Amino acid sequence: MVSIRLSRGGAKKRPFYHIVVTDQRNRRDGRYIERLGFFNPVARGGEQKLQVDVARVEYWVGHGAQPSGRVAALLETYRKSPPAVESEAEAEKPAPKEVKAVKSEPKVDSVEADSEATGAAEADVPESESSKPAAKKTAAKKKTATKKAAAKKAAAKKATAKKDEAKQDESKKAESKEADASDD
Repeated sequence: MVSIRLSRGGAKKRPFYHIVVTDQRNRRDGRYIERLGFFNPVARGGEQKLQVDVARVEYWVGHGAQPSGRVAALLETYRKSPPAVESEAEAEKPAPKEVKAVKSEPKVDSVEADSEATGAAEADVPESESSKPAAKKTAAKKKTATKKAAAKKAAAKKATAKKDEAKQDESKKAESKEADASDD
C-alpha cells in the first residue's frame, strides 16, 4: 500500500521533514516514490515552515495513497492558509540586490538532455525518479558486485593454492616411499 508520510532529515536536535509518497514497507527515511513538499518544525525568521504541492497530493490520494495522521493534519493546516505561509516568508526576505555580472547558463546533464530528446515517452515520470538517484543506486550495485567478484576470485585462488599444496605433498610422499622402497 502506498502512503504519504514524513521522512526525517536535518541535524541532531534540528529536525526537518520531507513529505513523501512511499510504499509503507519501506523504511522511514528510505526509498520513496515522489517528494511532495517539506515541513520544518523549527523554522525561524524568514524560513518557510511548510510547503506542499497540493495538486500532487490530490493525485496520489485519488490513486489510493493514505496520508499519515501527522501529514493529514499538516495538509489541513496548509489548505487553511497557504497564501499566508508564502506571503510571510516573502515579506521577511530582503529585496534582492542587482547583479551587474551576467549569469552563466546552467549546465545540463547528458541525462536531462537525453530525457528532453525522448520527449513524451518519459514525460509522466516524476522528477524524484530522475536518473541521479538511479545512477547512485546503479553505481552502488556495481561496487557491490565488484567486491563480490573480487571475493570469489580470492576464494578461488585460495582453493587452487590448497589443491596445489596437497598435490605437492602427495608427490613428496610418493617420492619418499619410492626412495624408501629402493633403499630396501
